[in-house]
Amino acid sequence: MSEQMNMEELLASEEAMPNIEERTVVTGEVIQVSRDEAYVDIGYKQEIAIPKRELAYPAPESAEDVVKVGDKIDVYIVSLGGDNGGILSKVKADRMVAWKEMEAIMERGETVQATINQVVKGGLVASVNGLRGFIPASQMELHFVKDLSVYAGQTVECEIIEIDVHKQRLVLSRRKLLEAARAEKEDEVFSTLQADTVVRGTVKRIVDYGAFIDIGGVDGLAHISDLAWNRVKHPSDVLEVGQELDVYVKSIDQDAKRISLSVKDTMRDPWLDNAEKYAEGDIIEGKIIKLTDFGAFMEIEPGFDGLIPMGELAEKRIERADEAVHVGDEVKVKVLRIDTKRKRISLSITKAN
Repeated sequence: MSEQMNMEELLASEEAMPNIEERTVVTGEVIQVSRDEAYVDIGYKQEIAIPKRELAYPAPESAEDVVKVGDKIDVYIVSLGGDNGGILSKVKADRMVAWKEMEAIMERGETVQATINQVVKGGLVASVNGLRGFIPASQMELHFVKDLSVYAGQTVECEIIEIDVHKQRLVLSRRKLLEAARAEKEDEVFSTLQADTVVRGTVKRIVDYGAFIDIGGVDGLAHISDLAWNRVKHPSDVLEVGQELDVYVKSIDQDAKRISLSVKDTMRDPWLDNAEKYAEGDIIEGKIIKLTDFGAFMEIEPGFDGLIPMGELAEKRIERADEAVHVGDEVKVKVLRIDTKRKRISLSITKAN
């Protein structure tokens, strides 16, 4: 009778045992937790330790940051047996669920939150729901980014552009979302923006030929010749990234989605300030700074000059300007005309006497 009871108890015990097989996911209970590992009871003959690197991705500083005693967690059985009872992985179990969810998210056309972990060759490695994702450098911004390290630690919204569960490959794109947002913003801005108006902008990028300035979510280009009234060697000499300023909208190309801006047209031309100091008929003195086939230029003030036509250089007829004056000569002239529209001043040596 006793032997029969023992056999029945053994059979009942075996029937009560969960179906534990390698390469499957089962639910276990956390029995003990330390800094480096957590012991989990999956109904096997002994509790099995899970190292912290197999509890979460990226690996936590302590297993206690992930689980606590009494937690019910899903684990993937890598193998059973041996001195340690087997090898379990919560990371792999989570990944199996996460990969299915990633496929569903991609199919639904939804986005994910990706936390940037490190910069690698060609792009960034990110963590997405416990999975390792890759964001190519070309898919991070709308423009080229020289130093990707500025994104380390940031969480950004991304779209899934490629997924391969078997190869554990997950490729993400932030650029696609930025392009969609820019297109929406462009439609809004282009429908309201008007030429010949002054708007507030922020310098976004500086290039050799000018500066791209954000005016409400859309970038316009201010060419180097439109940055200041004086000659500018490089845009960085007069502007810096992040600077806020007023800009004049010169033109808008709806079809090409281009906006031409000017910084200098928001300021009064200093040439006009200088011109207001003089009147036609004034007798002034200055230095010859340049000779041409049609006359000579005299510096009235630094950066402000006027033209002495060939016929106004000397009483007699001359073929070349150097027959009357030379660069560096100090001369007295009469102001003949001040043309504010063309920004030209005509001078005469012969009429100054």
